[in-house]
Amino acid sequence: QVQLVESGGGLVQAGGSLRLSCAASGSIFSNNNMGWYRQAPGKQRELVAQIGTGNNTYYTDSVKGRFTISRDIAKNTVSLQMNNLKPEDTAVYYCNVQYYSSGWKTTWGQGTQVTVSS
Repeated sequence: QVQLVESGGGLVQAGGSLRLSCAASGSIFSNNNMGWYRQAPGKQRELVAQIGTGNNTYYTDSVKGRFTISRDIAKNTVSLQMNNLKPEDTAVYYCNVQYYSSGWKTTWGQGTQVTVSS
């Protein structure tokens, strides 16, 4: 069974930077997507960034040019470098892995708080 352990997050002033990391234990097989979602109070969880096995990436419009997602396939890790943070980036960030093993499966991390003060 795949488990995700997140690190990073915290409190930062607007304009600052943070880096989130997520390590997957267990096999996520060769066909997978790793990414980060976030959920702010009173809002739905949204996909922030995602990276596929072929290093194809997706970013939601509000973070383009500020956030960078990267992965280490050998170590089964994914990171999110967040620069020029804004108060509206404040949310709980969740690591997410989708992998194919007799069908698509999804695993979530426990979440890490990111708070950006103005």
